Amino acid sequence: MRLIIFLTVFLSIYSSFHLYAFVKMRRALSLHLGAGAIIAVFMAFMVAAPILIRTAERHGFELCARFLAHIGYIWMGFLFVFVSVAFVLDIYRFLIHGGRQILAVDLSAITLSQQYSFYIAILLAVIITAYGAFEAISIRTEHVIIRSEKIPKHAGRTRIVQISDVHLGLMVQEKRMARILNKVRAAKPDILVSTGDLFDGQMDSLAGLASMLKEIPTTYGKFAITGNHEFYAGLDRFLNFAEKAGFIVLQQESVNVSGWLNIAGVDDVTAKRYGQTKNVSEKTLLAKLPSGQFTLFLKHRPLVDDETPGLFDLQLSGHTHKGQIFPFSLITMIYYPHIAGLLHLEKNSRLYVSRGSGTWGPPIRFLAAPEVTLIELVHEDKTK
Repeated sequence: MRLIIFLTVFLSIYSSFHLYAFVKMRRALSLHLGAGAIIAVFMAFMVAAPILIRTAERHGFELCARFLAHIGYIWMGFLFVFVSVAFVLDIYRFLIHGGRQILAVDLSAITLSQQYSFYIAILLAVIITAYGAFEAISIRTEHVIIRSEKIPKHAGRTRIVQISDVHLGLMVQEKRMARILNKVRAAKPDILVSTGDLFDGQMDSLAGLASMLKEIPTTYGKFAITGNHEFYAGLDRFLNFAEKAGFIVLQQESVNVSGWLNIAGVDDVTAKRYGQTKNVSEKTLLAKLPSGQFTLFLKHRPLVDDETPGLFDLQLSGHTHKGQIFPFSLITMIYYPHIAGLLHLEKNSRLYVSRGSGTWGPPIRFLAAPEVTLIELVHEDKTK
């Protein structure tokens, strides 16, 4: 039932975007019947493309799925940008028209015709999409220093490297993974963590990607949690992939490394829908950990349970992609008030939200560059 509701909502919204773009194009270009019919058929195919891609992937037609994914998802990103720009220009045209009627003044010098507004929207959409494709592969290293008296002096600087929302699968494969792992290696991690959506593929050709991750050296190990996409792609597939990649997957579990650092992790809430969650609350999990030790909490979505501040020192999350393509970030902020960066919470707890290391859907990012995060844990002497 949830899948039916999701598909209904998605197809309704995506179809509306296509209809809006088609009407704008037809009015601006005065398309004849034949050209209009060809464009309408193409758009109908693009509406169905995400479903066709998943169907082809699920049935083992990987080459076909990848080909469709590159066309369908690049078009999806382009269309979103075009509609966003065109909508803003329509508001501008409406305000100019209203101002002319109310003020009874000649505003023709700043009036935009339907044709010009369409051409401007197309031009900006092309430029932003091209730039967004470049930004998507321009991975940045974000450096965060966390100081705490719970970190012993002898630990020096403990380097935790976070990757998140890589979405390994049809669109993110060896080349993109190599770029990400170059940043990870350069950060020289003591600990590597993945905060969900590492995995987004239903193909059987991900073994090479697992080997690439396994080769990353760490002092204390690699730890991962599930995101929503691990359940969409298949939890058993992900767990098998994670094992080959050298990750310990924490599912409502915790481990202690180096004697002073606790790492706790929980499944994404999607696990409940699939009946695959362990019945352990975040509070129960965290409360049993020694309060005098530093606790790192891995949780995919950047939401903080009201009862957990003070039970962890640093929560690492992802999921939001910082909207991935502006202005989608404005919608993301409705659901997740803090969508990127470090946030200080009550009771000396902190939350860090990664923008994500890969892309979902369109291989495009705009004003939301991908990141690999280096978190350095440093002793703080509060007696001085």
